[in-house]
Amino acid sequence: MNELEIKDNSFLRQFETRVDGHLAKIEYSSQERKVFLTKLVIPEEITDESFKEDFIKGVLHQIQEKNLRVVPTSPQIAGFLRKNRQYKEMLPVGIRI
Repeated sequence: MNELEIKDNSFLRQFETRVDGHLAKIEYSSQERKVFLTKLVIPEEITDESFKEDFIKGVLHQIQEKNLRVVPTSPQIAGFLRKNRQYKEMLPVGIRI
C-alpha cells in the first residue's frame, strides 16, 4: 500500500482516510499533551492486509510530529504497539503495554 492521506478531523476527534470511497478512522481524545487512541474502525470493504498497519503507522507519525504522547486504549492499536517496539518511546512515563 502506498502513502495514505490521513486527515486529523479535530471536530469529530478522529484521524481518517478514504480508500476507494470507504472511510477508515481512528477515534481519539486528547488531554495534557497525550492522545488517547480509543477506537479503530476499518470498513470490511477494505481488504488489503497491510492497510491497518499502514494506517496506524501514519497516525502515529502525525502524533509524533506534534511531539505528543500516545495512549492506546483500543485493543487493536495496543496490540500493534506491542509488536512494533520502535514506537515505545511515544508512550507516557509509567504506561506499559
